[in-house]
Amino acid sequence: MQDSLKANFPTFSTELIQEIESNAIHQSYKAGDVIMRTGQYINNTMLLTKGQIKIYREGENGGEFFMYYLQPGQACAVSMICATKSQTSQIMAKATEDVELIMIPLTLMEKWMMQHRSWYEFVIFTYRTRFEEVLEVVDSIAFRAMDERLEFYLKRYAEASGSKDLKVSHQEIATELNTSREVISRLLKKMEQRGLVSLHRNQIELLQ
Repeated sequence: MQDSLKANFPTFSTELIQEIESNAIHQSYKAGDVIMRTGQYINNTMLLTKGQIKIYREGENGGEFFMYYLQPGQACAVSMICATKSQTSQIMAKATEDVELIMIPLTLMEKWMMQHRSWYEFVIFTYRTRFEEVLEVVDSIAFRAMDERLEFYLKRYAEASGSKDLKVSHQEIATELNTSREVISRLLKKMEQRGLVSLHRNQIELLQ
């Protein structure tokens, strides 16, 4: 665990890494597993060391509202907040790839905020980063048309996956943008005509 922590969380002090290694729990999930559900009590903070996690809201009708992705070296800000206040989660977290997590109990998180400067700075940075990402999503919904929202979504997906070859279906995109597959397919076709993307079966290649 220590090598993984040093590689993914280089700002953590040696003392903090040693405490994490001694007290935290390592967990693995397969792609498609739901890691956190709406209404679930959160007892641990999650640090991601491998894979990718999608954070989203789920509507009463089963629709999804995509928020952001978690990558290795990042933590779930919602789990931090819920754990601190002993509250239930208001979001869903799903593994989009095979995932490895380090679970830190609530009592340790609070203790380390006072004892370890590197942990305190990491938590504050996590809060700020996630807040800014949520603001971007809100801006895209409030101020952009669907074609602009789609381009914004594809660019974020590419950044999260580290590749311009996006293995995502039209239906998956439609679900996350809360629209129909037909709308997404039509807009993607227009983007292809403009030379922005190349469309393949369950895969979209960004050209710009």
